[in-house]
Amino acid sequence: MGYTLKDICFSYETQPLFSGLSLEIETGCFHGVLGPNGSGKTTLLDLITGHLKPQNGDILLDGRLLDDLTVGELAKKCALVPQDFRVNFPFTVEQVVMMGRYPHLGRFSVPGAKDRELVAQAMAATGISDFSRRHVTELSGGERQRVVFARALAQDASCLILDEAASNLDIRHSLSLMKLAADRVKNKGLTVISVMQDLNMAARFCRILLFLKKGRVIAHGPVDEVFTESVIRKVFQVSPRVYFDDAIHCKQVVFLK
Repeated sequence: MGYTLKDICFSYETQPLFSGLSLEIETGCFHGVLGPNGSGKTTLLDLITGHLKPQNGDILLDGRLLDDLTVGELAKKCALVPQDFRVNFPFTVEQVVMMGRYPHLGRFSVPGAKDRELVAQAMAATGISDFSRRHVTELSGGERQRVVFARALAQDASCLILDEAASNLDIRHSLSLMKLAADRVKNKGLTVISVMQDLNMAARFCRILLFLKKGRVIAHGPVDEVFTESVIRKVFQVSPRVYFDDAIHCKQVVFLK
């Protein structure tokens, strides 16, 4: 069923952002959330993960009100990769990835064989197995980002929420992790909701795009329908040229002077 947002209103103190926002975010799709700074992209993720609460309106996940879900229930359904992951204690990489299994463990339980297997698979998928014993405090920003991505995969939730998750990564690892997410959508029915700054990356990997501007939905729908020059011009106030790239079989955009 996915997420349903009904008439969401949210303000930061006296600064309104969303007013009567309604959305359907279906399961089993790769969703991209795009828009300029201050458009509400990260706030939207904070609302659907329960980190923020709307002043009015309802958010439902799989038909249940978000407020009715416990923290543990929500953690089994949604895994978040934040934009900026910081940890001050010198946990090892493997320990941080294992934290993704905590929602599935009993109060006094220790990780079992299945937990260790999922952690190993997540580290292998993100290419961090070779430094599993290193402390996260010793890693570069890009390496830490891959660690937190692996932690989210190990969480084994049905929805993966990415807040500019590739922002600290080089192009090789950005492509690798986006492809990894897209493959899990295709092969395992995962739902991915990703805030992205790179429009071409979004057009390449996402199936559904949501364009926001100043808390308003400008366009929402399949890439072929909404990734257009008129929408991009309206949202970002630039001069775009959208074309179909035969090499990667999808729409892309270049910007004119």
